Amino acid sequence: MVWIRLGLVVFVLAWLFDIAGARAYVPIWAAFLVALGLELQYFFGARRVQPRARVRQEAEELLLVRDGDDEFWIPYSGESPEEVEELVAKARAEPDVEETVDVPPPRRSFRPLLVGLGVIAALAAVVLIAGPRGWDGLDDEQKAQATARFSTEASRIVGRPVEIRCDESGRIVGAVQHSDGVAEVGGGVAYLTPNRCHDLYRQAFEGGGPFSKTARAVAVLAHEAWHLHGERDEGRTECFALQSGVELAKRLGASDDTARRMMRQQLAENALRARGDQEYLVPPECRDGGELDLDPGSSRFP
Repeated sequence: MVWIRLGLVVFVLAWLFDIAGARAYVPIWAAFLVALGLELQYFFGARRVQPRARVRQEAEELLLVRDGDDEFWIPYSGESPEEVEELVAKARAEPDVEETVDVPPPRRSFRPLLVGLGVIAALAAVVLIAGPRGWDGLDDEQKAQATARFSTEASRIVGRPVEIRCDESGRIVGAVQHSDGVAEVGGGVAYLTPNRCHDLYRQAFEGGGPFSKTARAVAVLAHEAWHLHGERDEGRTECFALQSGVELAKRLGASDDTARRMMRQQLAENALRARGDQEYLVPPECRDGGELDLDPGSSRFP
């Protein structure tokens, strides 16, 4: 169990520092749940094992009898010579009689279990105190700075001042099924979910987060900006968003190669996401040199 506890400590540290994108692939509660199950299984499983002992049958008085070259210890309590011969014959047939008996299990200490639970509780406290808290973990100044930045970037795509807000109440974006953002076509305000706002915040102010989450957040911000621009069709809007998303990601701190890989990933995943809603599927003209290519002079798409 020592190695299991050590492994849990290593995983929690990797999760806190997001090593190899641990946060994106494994929820922290899953590791604690597995560790708790192993601790309980080890403790109660060991308690259920009931040892068995082999006990040699012994009489209070034994008589040594020689029969030729053989010697036998037989129980003796005043038997006649004839009875002794019968005992010798029985001893010759069963020279080593043993039986197994159950013995009460030793009392098992609760200390190992308490130590294990203590380790789990301590690590959970570390995650609760030092772990990431998403958009809600930011203070008002950080949120204001972030939404101002998002609004500035969206305004560059729209071509006029617009505002991006993060729907902390969940009553606006949450009302649209499978949506990470919502905007009135041609309007001046768009709303993003807090999760997407936090992904964008990490990219713009903390040097980036998990690749896939960041890519999706950039695409969502660009998508809602194109709705504010006046584009109504969801498929065309997504096509334009993935192209504008390259420069948007670069302005938020990504390299050119990373920004393009992000949007190409989003384009490749578009068909999978559109299975639930075909109107979000980009049209065939969304390609290099196609009718929806925003930069036909370039061979790079998006």
